[in-house]
Amino acid sequence: MGGKKGGILARCPPLKSRTRCRNAPSPSGRKTLLRRSCGNSLYASDNAGPGGLFSGVFLTLHGVPQPRGRSTGFAERGNARCMLFDLARPVLFALDPERAHRLTVKALAVSPRTAPPPAGPLAIDVAGLAFPNPVGMAAGFDKDAEVPDQLLGLGFGFTEVGSITPLPQAGNPKPRLFRLVEDRAVINRMGFNNGGAEAALARLERRAGRPGIVGINVGANKDSADRAADYATMTRIMAPLASYLAVNISSPNTPGLRALQDEGALIGLLDAVFEARGDRGPPVFLKVAPDLEPADVDAIARIAIDRGLGALIVSNTTISRPALASAHTGETGGLSGAPLRDLAQQRLRDFRKATGGELPLVGVGGIATAADAWARIRAGASLVQLYSAMVYGGPGLPRQIVRGLERLMRRDGFASIAEAVGSE
Repeated sequence: MGGKKGGILARCPPLKSRTRCRNAPSPSGRKTLLRRSCGNSLYASDNAGPGGLFSGVFLTLHGVPQPRGRSTGFAERGNARCMLFDLARPVLFALDPERAHRLTVKALAVSPRTAPPPAGPLAIDVAGLAFPNPVGMAAGFDKDAEVPDQLLGLGFGFTEVGSITPLPQAGNPKPRLFRLVEDRAVINRMGFNNGGAEAALARLERRAGRPGIVGINVGANKDSADRAADYATMTRIMAPLASYLAVNISSPNTPGLRALQDEGALIGLLDAVFEARGDRGPPVFLKVAPDLEPADVDAIARIAIDRGLGALIVSNTTISRPALASAHTGETGGLSGAPLRDLAQQRLRDFRKATGGELPLVGVGGIATAADAWARIRAGASLVQLYSAMVYGGPGLPRQIVRGLERLMRRDGFASIAEAVGSE
């Protein structure tokens, strides 16, 4: 593989050092960051990759404690959060997405951690893991594992960090991320930009033992001469700290990566991953593209069952282009958001049929409402993930979807999410 692999890449198991991140803000810097970021940021990223959230809105309404003596109910906080996001949105959308993404992550990093949501009516067991609710943050937002606990505090039942590659890499040239506001969508061609395994490992080691399900999405370096070896390396490094590992072979922004979905390549890759993980490692999920032919779906489903995968994540962004209204329609890269919904849902149905319900599925792509999430569950998803919808829905969206799912489950007469999976 290209590049010299020293440090942790030359020695597993993981490092034991606990050095302070050099980018961690000082106490005085925290106040400055809070002031600068309030109502002034947006997120962006790769993988399933959008472009723009809230940082100050999050800090003001979710992270900063209320003054003593003042009690704020959940409904009041939720309404205020939505109102403030609506007011701030024109400013947020005026910012460059990548710059705003970094501001948002920094703001989240210095915000107080809150506990993950407790198990409730939507709790479900998947691949031996007890999820408090089925709504997760998809990979791509927290690429370097900087804020998993803060994301869980938003109400997500789980979060997925990454994609992380063995060596740091800058990704593709800029500009590489575009908001399609008219379509409630995003196009990205980020290219697995991340700080590499060693930096992410140090952060994940510091959070070891905290509650909450944190999956780790792993990828290969663009210039690697042996991508299967990269995935094996990442598995050895990250398995001790992952609730589950997500093998990402479906990003359209790394040339040749999707070729790993071909039957022969996929068998070799998964064999290498499972050998590196060992017998007692975490479950392995595989993230696939929506742009698959029926024969590809059948082959991947068969291999996933034969190799004992924990779940399939369906799906990543699409290279197809449905009718779009935005001026950015012609940009290359992966399309996510509302236009992906129908394609991703159909691909989920295809995998449900191909697996015969033997393998859990995670539904991703175009999920923006409780109704979207419920439709994906009824089509066969045990879990769902969001990302691009957060750009347009704001920080209250995870809890809003969870509450909506509870209502829909009761309305349709199901006692649990597990009972509703694949019931359409």
